[in-house]
Amino acid sequence: MQLCRFFLPDLGSRVGLLLDSAVIDLTASHVPYVSSLAALLHASTERSLIGLVSDIETSDLPQYLYSALEQTPSPDTPHLLPPVDCQEIWAAGVTYAWSREARVQEAQSKDIYVRVYDAERPELFFKCLPEKAVGPHDFIGVRGDSNWNVPEPELALVLNPHVKIVGYTIGNDVSSRDIEGENPLYLPQAKVYDHSCALGPVITIADETVIGQDLGIKLLIEREGQSVFEGETRTSKMHRPLSELADFLGRYNSLPHGAVLLTGTCIVPGGDFTLQDGDLVSIEIESIGTLRNHVRRLTL
Repeated sequence: MQLCRFFLPDLGSRVGLLLDSAVIDLTASHVPYVSSLAALLHASTERSLIGLVSDIETSDLPQYLYSALEQTPSPDTPHLLPPVDCQEIWAAGVTYAWSREARVQEAQSKDIYVRVYDAERPELFFKCLPEKAVGPHDFIGVRGDSNWNVPEPELALVLNPHVKIVGYTIGNDVSSRDIEGENPLYLPQAKVYDHSCALGPVITIADETVIGQDLGIKLLIEREGQSVFEGETRTSKMHRPLSELADFLGRYNSLPHGAVLLTGTCIVPGGDFTLQDGDLVSIEIESIGTLRNHVRRLTL
């Protein structure tokens, strides 16, 4: 079962249920807990998401073709939204062996990344507020003061206010590797800026058929219609359990609207590659879908 957020010009943001090629407008049911994603995540602390959604009578609700919502965001057209409304967005780092090696290569202070890979406590950092995240077909930005920018395709956990994993989506943790590598204290500047995080296109509800621990991840970067980078991996190569990452995020940290937690990557282009204005980045994760975003170089 999959959910999404989408926008209608006359009605604003909606919560939708994907059924085959259609999106059913759950918000049109006027059931309070589907008025927003935050309300639904709060309700999931008492009952499962599947149970909550299954209780809604959908036969008379408005439906929209999913393909018709796959549009570049505009206030005048229906389109998909990022699957966050009030949720903080966090990220984990150095959760794969390749990520550790890549961070060591880029960093001037190399030993800290080796140590955190094997430490009990994971690296967790704040990525952005929901208003800085973008959804499908919106643009991701690269900093104008950086010369080495890469996408980072990641499985993202959707957490309810009790920090329980209730769903999965796709995240792109866009990063300025030269800024991050210069000094680890520059991590926020390398990671946190306008259009530096993409999420979507949907939320796959966590159940016994989607365990999240062995999902295939593929990254494709195209430039002027030609592939310039391709990579793939599986989440089973992750060094830490997903539940452990969620647990550490929730320690002494209240998340009243829930949160989204990106779980790290091991697919990052090498040092001879940087994103360019106009590139198309596609991230596909098994059982979730494909997140597509064009690249735009930001200017002051």
